[in-house]
Amino acid sequence: MAHVAAIVVAAGQGVRAGGDLPKQFRRIWGDTLLQRALSAFAGVPAVSLVQPVIRPDDLTLVRSLTDGMDVLAPVSGGATRQASVRAGLEALEPRKPDIVLVHDAARPFASADLIARAIEAAAQTGAAIPALPVTDTVKRVNQTGTIEATLDRNALRLVQTPQAFAFPPLLEAHRRAATQGRDDFTDDAALAEWAGMKVSVFEGEPGNIKLTTPDDFVRAEAMQAASFGDVRTGSGFDVHAFGPGDHVTLGGIRIPCDNALTGHSDADVALHALTDAILGALADGDIGAHFPPSDPQWRGASSDRFLAFAADRVRARGGLIAHLDLTIVCEFPRISTHRDAMRANIARIAGIDVGRVAVKATTSEKLGFTGRGEGIVAYATATVRLPWG
Repeated sequence: MAHVAAIVVAAGQGVRAGGDLPKQFRRIWGDTLLQRALSAFAGVPAVSLVQPVIRPDDLTLVRSLTDGMDVLAPVSGGATRQASVRAGLEALEPRKPDIVLVHDAARPFASADLIARAIEAAAQTGAAIPALPVTDTVKRVNQTGTIEATLDRNALRLVQTPQAFAFPPLLEAHRRAATQGRDDFTDDAALAEWAGMKVSVFEGEPGNIKLTTPDDFVRAEAMQAASFGDVRTGSGFDVHAFGPGDHVTLGGIRIPCDNALTGHSDADVALHALTDAILGALADGDIGAHFPPSDPQWRGASSDRFLAFAADRVRARGGLIAHLDLTIVCEFPRISTHRDAMRANIARIAGIDVGRVAVKATTSEKLGFTGRGEGIVAYATATVRLPWG
């Protein structure tokens, strides 16, 4: 059996996609593009090595995103895509793979079937790339905007990644190009052709789109939503009484207060309600069933563990958390100044974008036990998407 490695290139800036981070770190339904791309290859048994190539400045972030994933330690890329691929090849060279797949992190939806076809094609031909037929009419236009020719679309293909090659000749081609100062190849197939390799094509996938612009991300979100048609809604409720202390913990954020909330764990009513809401959407019991108060191991436990557990239960069923909505009812402390920190922390724990988390606060107009300042109530709603079946 061939020894197969994959290089996932994620060393670019991704400025055309917008946002504060390079596009490989933007999230689609919870996971970053880089995580999705790496997971696609790490989940294929025939791929024994997965090599991320990144910007040096992103090392800490990438390590946190890949913690627990079966991938190699990331290596630093270069100023061009070509230089980054070569860095990945050089890092893999001591491990002597037979076949290497080169993939862009900006294509997060490569399927296991596509990866299998890439490996098979490389084993048969030594160099192969996925491609799609061109269905639109294609014109060649000059600099003044005048059409010069209509091209024969039957001879044209739209090229994707992963591109697959026998490892030794691709590494040699990259080294030769570097020696000769050639750094202008936009993909590995072009470099391989320049080096004299014959490159074949195999069937690509329409869903294996490259995300470059903001519109691409909108399209990707819609694609993902369409594949998760079982929409569930769950509700959660929790209440804790005040006792002696100098702070409360809400949404995982420590907030100064003249009292503390009493409870078996850290009494975070916000995270408890959210946990129950997610478990309710899954019809998977409640927080007490999974973390019984009678069990001493949960005494004083940080409630972020409970919310992370519920979020992991969603992912274990192949699902996505679409939205979390939290309402806190109390006379004190004041919540509004901590709302954004709570939203960000809840999003981090649940592994979703902060735009999918709502936190609201109100009083009970001095009515009831909350109005008398005896405790805090939290209500939560979770919207979860699961695959059918």
